[in-house]
Formats: sequence, structure tokens, C-alpha cells
Amino acid sequence: MRAHRVQRGWTIAEVAERLICSPTTWRALESGKPGTSMGLLAHALWLFGEAESLDAVAPTPAALAAHRRVRRAAGKTAAGVIAEGERDF
Repeated sequence: MRAHRVQRGWTIAEVAERLICSPTTWRALESGKPGTSMGLLAHALWLFGEAESLDAVAPTPAALAAHRRVRRAAGKTAAGVIAEGERDF
């Protein structure tokens, strides 16, 4: 990320402004801190024209890449959905 920024002659403040984040957050992304947002990483890659390289970080599952629908087993709820029995608290 730093190499792309330096190659374009942008300061940390300029990149942070373009990505709508703080300079501290941009420094964290540049230095590879694990707590930075994946969305910010994707946005930065897009800004530098490197959005395709995101596949190296988070590859698309083969079924989605082939434009096939992925079916889940019958009777199972989707991930993140709370079943009716779990709502009783």
C-alpha cells in the first residue's frame, strides 16, 4: 500500500481523505495491523487500481466463481439467522 501511495506522490493525509478515514487508520492499514477494516482494504485497492488483487487475500469460493448457486441442506437455517426456539429469553 505504501509503495502505491509513494508512487503516486500522495501524502498520508491525502490518501486518508480520499478513503474517508483518519490518517492513523491509514497508517495502521499501511503497516499491516490486523485490526483494520477489510472494507477499507478493498476501497484502498480499488483506489490504486488493484481491486483484482483482493482475490489473493480472500479468494472467491469456486461455486460462486462459476456463477452457480450454492444450496444449503434442507431444514438448515442460513448462517446468522436466529431460530424461533432461540428467541425465548
